Amino acid sequence: MRYSKKTMKLRMDYNNMMQSVIGKEGYTDEDINALEQELNKAFDSVEQGKGKGMMGWADLPYNQDAIVEDIIETAKDIRKNFEYFVVLGIGGSALGPIAAFQAICHMHYNDLPKRKRKGPKFYVEDNVDPERMEALLDVIDVEKTMFNVITKSGSTSETMTQYLIINSILQAKLGDKAKEHIIATTSKNAGNLIKIAIKEDYKTFYIPDGVGGRFSELCPVGLLPAAVVGIDIKGMLAGAKFMMEECDSANVRKNPALMAAALQHLSMKKGKNIGVMMPYADGLKFISDWYAQLWAESLGKNKTLSGKDCNVGQTPVKALGVTDQHSQVQLYAEGPFDKVITFLGVDEYRTTVEIPSGCEDYPNVNFLCGHTMNELIQAERKATEYAVTKAGKLNYTVMLPTLNEFTLGQLLMYFMLQTAYAGALLNIDTFNQPGVEEGKNATYALLGRPGYDEKRMELANAPQKQNKYVI
Repeated sequence: MRYSKKTMKLRMDYNNMMQSVIGKEGYTDEDINALEQELNKAFDSVEQGKGKGMMGWADLPYNQDAIVEDIIETAKDIRKNFEYFVVLGIGGSALGPIAAFQAICHMHYNDLPKRKRKGPKFYVEDNVDPERMEALLDVIDVEKTMFNVITKSGSTSETMTQYLIINSILQAKLGDKAKEHIIATTSKNAGNLIKIAIKEDYKTFYIPDGVGGRFSELCPVGLLPAAVVGIDIKGMLAGAKFMMEECDSANVRKNPALMAAALQHLSMKKGKNIGVMMPYADGLKFISDWYAQLWAESLGKNKTLSGKDCNVGQTPVKALGVTDQHSQVQLYAEGPFDKVITFLGVDEYRTTVEIPSGCEDYPNVNFLCGHTMNELIQAERKATEYAVTKAGKLNYTVMLPTLNEFTLGQLLMYFMLQTAYAGALLNIDTFNQPGVEEGKNATYALLGRPGYDEKRMELANAPQKQNKYVI
């Protein structure tokens, strides 16, 4: 499908971050100009890192032609032969596929009759709650299911637990044909899953070495599940490529991702350590979940690149317009000045629903008649933006012309670039996750994984809980 770059361009409106609109909490052009040297350094750092180290994600819009064709053909085969498609993964391996599915597919995709779905029912198992696994097995027929096991390391406890359970069931039911129901997405060069995949002869897609989990939606991690449910993955990559081009400038006023990073950096320095993301489209609801991992895991660090203590980062909070106007906006409007709100909106929804006539005797209801739900949600977004701006709370808005594969690809790349620039401004390693690894290692030790004796000793010697503090 062809997409118009002119009419499908994402827009970032940061008026409500500026002092001329928001008042004393806002920033001036001089504040932004004063960052010029830091911004140039951050831009150059990202530019020089593209395609290297853990910035392999920056090459994904350009270097996957053959892989994309393989994915598309594999997806066609899955749609033809399977009634269910299940992703086994956690973190970026799950959040990206969920976000793309919610953004592009029918809101009740799994409930549609097969003739309307034109693809298998889709599930993502991103936890190890035993009740959740049992519930999945109650609604699928494993003999009609393709399972996509996604873990780069092949040692992710949650994902490999899911794999062990599913593979055991498949082996019991299908024997040697079990391998026809599993696709592995993992590292080509290291880890346990690639060894298992070779031994079991699974169809395999590879996660590039320079692509971490939270940056992986535009590689086979996200592209295969998307293609299976009928999403135009070439369109997603085209949108991501377009955003790369839009951000190909050190001029902060021409680079939307760099400007967003600059404004968040200024805000963090002023103690605004909570970042709220509030989309006004149910299709974008799980973009907030995906972004929460991207932003938190990338920026929450306690050491600078030079090894100095820093303890930086901004806590992401998820909200949904209009829903959370009735649960959170009271806090945002009248609570502490410690937040930056990112509104996400769309100009044109993919359908129009008219509000019919009625309740003529009740003017406070009847005024809605003759309008559309489209008008109502747009009015709600603008009204909430006005309310928090009037209260002096920092906010900016990212608008998509409509929600499709091309604009989704733009949005994903916009946030990944914003995160990379923000990390460079903070002078941290944006792409590691030592805090996550500590928790993983403790889990391995508690469950008796070989090689973790020292960590088990550390846990055994940790301060013991006292009953007097348990009520």
